[in-house]
Parts: sequence; C-alpha cells; structure tokens
Amino acid sequence: MSTHEIVPAASLIPADAPFPKAAKVALGMPQLRKNLAHATGTIRAKRANVAGELDDWEALRDAAAAIKADVQHRLPELAIEFERNAIAAGAQVHWARDAKEANEIAARIVRDAGAEEVVKVKSMATQEIELNEHFEAVGLKAYETDLAELIVQLAEDKPSHILVPAIHYNRTQIRDIFDQKMGDAPTGLTDEPAALAEAARLHLRRRFLSAKVAVSGANFAVAETGSLVVVESEGNGRMCLTMPETLISIVGIEKLLPSFADLEVFMQLLPRSSTGERMNPYTSVWTGAREGDGPKDVHVILLDNGRTGVLADEVGRQALSCIRCSACLNVCPVYERTGGHAYGHVYPGPIGAILAPQLEPGRHDDLPYASSLCGACYEVCPVKIDIPEVLVHLRQRGPHQAGEQAAMGAARAVMARPALWRAALRAARFGSMPWRRKGFLRRLPWPGSRWTVSRDLPLPPKEDFRDWWKERQR
Repeated sequence: MSTHEIVPAASLIPADAPFPKAAKVALGMPQLRKNLAHATGTIRAKRANVAGELDDWEALRDAAAAIKADVQHRLPELAIEFERNAIAAGAQVHWARDAKEANEIAARIVRDAGAEEVVKVKSMATQEIELNEHFEAVGLKAYETDLAELIVQLAEDKPSHILVPAIHYNRTQIRDIFDQKMGDAPTGLTDEPAALAEAARLHLRRRFLSAKVAVSGANFAVAETGSLVVVESEGNGRMCLTMPETLISIVGIEKLLPSFADLEVFMQLLPRSSTGERMNPYTSVWTGAREGDGPKDVHVILLDNGRTGVLADEVGRQALSCIRCSACLNVCPVYERTGGHAYGHVYPGPIGAILAPQLEPGRHDDLPYASSLCGACYEVCPVKIDIPEVLVHLRQRGPHQAGEQAAMGAARAVMARPALWRAALRAARFGSMPWRRKGFLRRLPWPGSRWTVSRDLPLPPKEDFRDWWKERQR
C-alpha cells in the first residue's frame, strides 16, 4: 500500500476544517457541503481533463452501453457460461438468491477454512448484503482494508460516497478515529496524509500476514474465461487477493461481460470516470485456483438479490449497467447539498435514486424524487445510463397519494385549456402581489404546508411569455 496514494478523501479536504469532539459524529451540514463541493469538484475536473484526451470517448461510451445491453439480454446464458469456465479453472461457484443466502454461504466457507476473521477488499456488494453485520452476528470478524472503508468501520459509521466512502470526515477527525479506535496507532500521530497512511499501512500489514480468508467483490466477471477483475488504487486489494489461502468473491450477476476483449473498453472508461486517472494503479485478474499461485481455495458467490426483478423492467434495467464509477455523484447538485447518508441506502446519489427503489421495492420509493432532472448525470455516465429517464419512469410507477393525484388532475385540466390557463396565471399573479418583493413564499396553509415545510414556493413572474411576446409585436 503506497503512502502517496491513499487517504484520497482526506487529502482533498482542508486540514483546518472544523470538527466535533467525537470523531464518529459527522461534520455539520455547512462544512459537509463545503467538503463535498471541494472534493467532488476536484475529481470532476480531473475526469474532464483525462476524458477530453481521447478522441473516441463518445464511441467508447456507446460501445460500453452496447456491451451492457447485450449482457442484460443474455444474462442467464452468460452466467452459466461463467460458472462452467470458472469451475473448469478450479473455482467453486455458488448461487445466492438474496442477501441471506449469500451471507450464509460466505460464513460457512469461512468456518470450513478454520478461520474466525477475514480481510476484505472494498466491495459495494458486501455492503449491500450487510456481510460485516452478519459475520458479527455469527461470531466472525471482517476487517476492511481499503483506507477509507477502514476509517468508516473504525468510526462505526456508514460510507457516504461510492468511491471515497469517508468523504464526510476531515483529516483531523481521521487522526482522532485512529487514536481512539485503531488500538496500535503510533504515539503522537499527526493529521498529515503521509502519517495517517503509514499508520494504516502498519496496522493492515499485520492483518494481511495473519489472515487465512479474504473476501472481495469484483468490478467485472468475464463469462468467456471465468475470470474476475478488481481495480483499485492502494494495493490492499492485491494483498487480499494473493496472500490468504481462501478467497471468497461476492459478485452481482450484472457484473458479467461476454468476452475478455470487452475489458479493453471498460479499462479505458472506468479509471477516467472514477478517479480521473488514465489507468488504475492496480488491476488484478484471476481465473480459478492454481497450485502455488495465490489462494488454493477460490469461491465465487453469484448474487441476485433483486437484480432479476430489475431486469424485468425494460426501462429500469439500464440501472444494471452501472460500473460504480461515481461520476454521477460528483456532478449531482442534490448529492452535493445533502451528502450520501441522506439517501438511506448503500448506493447514494443519482444511481442510488434509480437502483435502490428497484432492488428493494416499496422501501425507497421516495428516492426518484431526490433529483432536479438536470441531466448532468447522464452526460458523464461512462455507460450512458439515462438516469433522468429512469427517474421519471419510477416516479410514474411509484405510489401516489390521493391529494397528489387530485392536484395533478386539476393542473392537467387547467393546462389543457389555454383560456383557463391564462386566467389562472393572472389570478396567481394578482394573489401573490403582497409577497412580490420577496420573490417566494416560505409558508402555506395545509395542504400546501406539506410542500413549504422543506421548500420555498417561487412566485409567478410579473409577466409571462405570452404577454411579453404580445407586447413586442405591437
């Protein structure tokens, strides 16, 4: 783990940012917004620079979208092909319908290996199924080895960003977390990134050298060869994937690619879209088990956990194309104002707003409304997921209260009649005259208070387009 590459979130946040005394308490909202704006803005600028270097960037996006669409149309046959080739290469393949099955399979493998603890590579799939929590409940322990994930785990917190999970902490908070929770932090630890990285490196090296079992996810799973691919920036993944005797990889079925040649497209898109780099510092590819080379006991758990349900929706299924680059988070005005925890799901930001409601129907139906529909997410998505289209689709599909249906019905009836619409606008302008100087309303009586409890209501303009146009035609 190189000391000049880790603490990505901390190094982007000002060292003098104010922080609460308890390290596990998140930053205040104004400071959080400042940190998010600074960090996401930095990543956003780097991404724009390296993407702009490629003349065929749009062609790469088109190719990636086509490959992912092909995967979704052939998912059953590709999953079976991957299983066949992975088994032929010496791996054991397990199928998990949901989080419960995946967790039970993983725990059983750890027990069979004679271990009580595992080291982990950063994995969204294991966060999704709450593997760490399950292990703790059955007497096992999972140690995160990605630095940002380690910070979040020691703080007993939740990640707030797909790429930089500890983005909501500043460097001084991280130093305090290490002092209080790490157990072997050096005396006099400072909040300099190099010092924090060195403390984490020494702490984690002991874990790597003693672990019998490692758990990973995968960025891609190649059906043609039965190979798995993990890309990362710190080297901790390489340690987990090569040193333990047993390796368990929990992989969402949407991570499949038809052929090894398809990696050429995604290896250009993913690093540029996620970290703003031309290539990943560490790209690990492994195929089954081989005597004398890495883990001798390799397991792959293919995870459904709602994905086949998403696949059944012809519009919503494009959410399964996501490669977890987080580019959409870094351009989203809503995410920048609220942070990741506000979404209440392991997948925050625009992609979370369309993925979470589909993976867990009925639990996150409000998330599609957490968007201004500005379309910035679609413009930067490396696989061209039309997130605004899916957001509107999910809003239409979701439950609507009787009051909302009545209000929308009334609005539709008025807007469909030009004379009535013009009369309504004139009435609205006249009725809002007492508040004209402010430009908006902060409070309305019920049922309008349901809106203004968290939003301001803009007032109608003094002059609408029709009047403006008519005035200029005279």
